[in-house]
Amino acid sequence: MRCIQCGYMDDKVIDSRMSKDGTCIRRRRECLRCGYRYTTYEQIERTELRVVKRDNLHEALNREKILRGMVKACEKRPVSMDQLDIAVDEIVADLHRDHQREVPSSVIGMKVIEKLQTIDPVAYIRYVSVYRQFRTVDEFIELVRRMEIKTVQDPLQRKLPLE
Repeated sequence: MRCIQCGYMDDKVIDSRMSKDGTCIRRRRECLRCGYRYTTYEQIERTELRVVKRDNLHEALNREKILRGMVKACEKRPVSMDQLDIAVDEIVADLHRDHQREVPSSVIGMKVIEKLQTIDPVAYIRYVSVYRQFRTVDEFIELVRRMEIKTVQDPLQRKLPLE
């Protein structure tokens, strides 16, 4: 691996850990020239899933894009990167299991929403407000009210209605 700090090609692996589902290995590395530490992931290469966007364009499924959206929703929230990595791994595994070649972007969005519901309610609201393209504060307030009603009715159930 090339060091992202200095570009040197030699490093040593400090730690290797397998993911819970056994499909990915996380490696902590240290550059032998500058001592910078970084993380790499090794995972099984699957057949490429194509995402069908709202405008009917097709693009390759990008795990990092899903992770970036979830990280943005969880910004300044008590959610660890490990939690998000696990959630994204689960989403990608579900997509590969449920779809052969193509998956609508709406399916990915709903899976992200389901995961965020269980991880953090504020991140859930942030993501849904962007995903549903809220145009007014009233739409946002309505979602929060539905969350409050759902929590009062069944405080143990964290699944929240999208519509």
